[in-house]
Amino acid sequence: MRRYRFVSLLLASAVAAGFAAACSHPQPAAPPDTRAADEATIRAADADFSRFAAAKDLDKCMSYYLDDAVMFSPGTPAIMGKDNIRKVLQQMLAAPKLQMIFADQTVQVARSGELAVDRGSYQSTVTDAKGHASTSTGKFILVWKKQADGSWKIAADTGASDK
Repeated sequence: MRRYRFVSLLLASAVAAGFAAACSHPQPAAPPDTRAADEATIRAADADFSRFAAAKDLDKCMSYYLDDAVMFSPGTPAIMGKDNIRKVLQQMLAAPKLQMIFADQTVQVARSGELAVDRGSYQSTVTDAKGHASTSTGKFILVWKKQADGSWKIAADTGASDK
């Protein structure tokens, strides 16, 4: 009987010591909340993209896309990969007298700081050789992914005309 009590007491002591040790380890600190700074960075990238598009600087526009990015446009198959997106943007930027205006409505950065959704509107105007302007408006959504170096790149790009 004494032996049983001794083993039971020893076992209970070991469990209590293990529990105490587990509780005494500090929990890992939550990563810093960088959402406000990340949002500002993405808004600045959107503004830069607009300037680069107006300047018809395809390389600088493409610098914002991941190599495996995807672009969705109504009525067309998904455009997979940076090289294929480049072809689409190249055609768009080749339009004569193209003017594009992007307006962010919301930029929501995930608490983890790894992804962000950028939603807004756009207006594009193309003026033909005779001086006739054609304007279209629509909405866009960009999914941004934070890179190891802290920069943000577009993982998914989609837009829809208001028509």
